[in-house]
Amino acid sequence: MPSITIDDFICNYPPEIQTILQKIRARIQKSALGAEEAMSYGIPTFKLNGKNLVHFSAFKEHIGFYPTPSGI
Repeated sequence: MPSITIDDFICNYPPEIQTILQKIRARIQKSALGAEEAMSYGIPTFKLNGKNLVHFSAFKEHIGFYPTPSGI
């Protein structure tokens, strides 16, 4: 089974939620230079120096933004 990408993940949401998720993604890309995109725990993740930096996702009633201890 092929791996899901962050683009695939975001495309599963309504357009207004996609816009929010893309803004979060762009902000992380701009702020965490050198961070690599990945999927971890089934949600979009940015890794820096091989460690999870931050995760984000969307749910029925909220958007989640989850920095890891290395990201704080």
